[in-house]
Amino acid sequence: MTQAPAPPKAARRQHDREIVALAVPAFGALVAEPLFVMADSAIVGHLGTAQLAGLGVASALLTTAVSVFVFLAYATTAAVARRVGADDLPAAIRQGMDGIWLALLLGAVVIAAVLPTAPTLVQLFGASDTAAPYATTYLRISALGIPAMLVVLASTGVLRGLQNTRTPLYVAVAGFLANAVLNAALVYGAGLGIAGSAWGTVIAQWGMAVVYLVVVVRGARRHGASLRPDTAGIKASAQAGAPLLVRTLSLRAILLIATAVAARLGDDAIAAHQIALALWSLLAFALDAIAIAGQAIIGRYLGADDAQGARDVCRRMVEWGIAVGVLLGLLVVIARPLFLPLFTGDPSVKDAALPALLVVALSQPVCGVVFVLDGVLMGAGDGPYLAWAMVFTLAVFTPAALLVPVLGGGLTAVWGAMTLMMVVRMLTLWVRARSGRWVVTGAAR
Repeated sequence: MTQAPAPPKAARRQHDREIVALAVPAFGALVAEPLFVMADSAIVGHLGTAQLAGLGVASALLTTAVSVFVFLAYATTAAVARRVGADDLPAAIRQGMDGIWLALLLGAVVIAAVLPTAPTLVQLFGASDTAAPYATTYLRISALGIPAMLVVLASTGVLRGLQNTRTPLYVAVAGFLANAVLNAALVYGAGLGIAGSAWGTVIAQWGMAVVYLVVVVRGARRHGASLRPDTAGIKASAQAGAPLLVRTLSLRAILLIATAVAARLGDDAIAAHQIALALWSLLAFALDAIAIAGQAIIGRYLGADDAQGARDVCRRMVEWGIAVGVLLGLLVVIARPLFLPLFTGDPSVKDAALPALLVVALSQPVCGVVFVLDGVLMGAGDGPYLAWAMVFTLAVFTPAALLVPVLGGGLTAVWGAMTLMMVVRMLTLWVRARSGRWVVTGAAR
């Protein structure tokens, strides 16, 4: 017997429960990730300035390398969620295994590229003569953990697609604690210095990867899914991720351009920019958590051939994005005087940062819509559109940002350009969402 459609209020409450159940644990896992670097920095910082500087350069390289492959999580979430919606758990887990095998292959390629080129990469990032040896040591050892980090990304995508964001939270918290203990023990207890920090992080990362693999393998055996690498499946995973790779690279280019322009405005401006960017990134975790929920829920509805359900939850998630964006913006406005002293006591830096932070606050409702619609379209497997939309956004942002120093604008103008970038993203995503072309039902797009 077919159930009657749920009343609007009941349907909204159901969507709210699903969003909260997925978004809250996802937020915790997202926040736990940067704590790895913070723990390393706190421990290595006591070894000396040169060691901390070396860690900073190596961490930036590693973060860039791993963030480029975040599509392993995004594409896997969408593909697995569709098959969950189609009530085909064996195929869902099989799809997830394809993503994990792709992660291992990519990790091996990255290791082969990083190990021999580590000194050159460190020099290109401008490490000083005193910091370069420490950066090279940390980079070479930590590179051994890159396959584990990529497996974690892909496995996280599998569990998100299975509508499970609690396990990634537990693994992330356990990984952070293990990383902190191992770092302290190896750096100071074993006297290995910065190499001990790198080894501690590598061990923690592989520990997390093993836990994920155990969870996925158990699920595969329970549902009779094959664990063997499938060439066609791995190729399909790579093809699904390629557009998201273009999207990610375009976004990274935008952030690099903004930082480069701020650097041209002087030391006070770049220092204030880093503070604003740190806050902007922190706020992004809250909004990204809703986007992750969107990826999982939208994929499941489309896999279940419920086009109207997908549209309804999209509308509700946009409302969530706006509401959370308004709340975050108000918090930034209220907390600005308390937030800045945590980073600087320089009055000039504070003066530059205060108006920039106000722009960040005003842009949060726009950011809320952008993150949510980004998640919706990812969940729908609409990667090619996301790629072209981000390339277009990059084309609009670049001249606007580069004109800031030419026209005599300051850091506030740089963040005005960043807000323009988000508005352009919102418009391109809104047009696609309104068109309905993303609503493609079935177990596969």
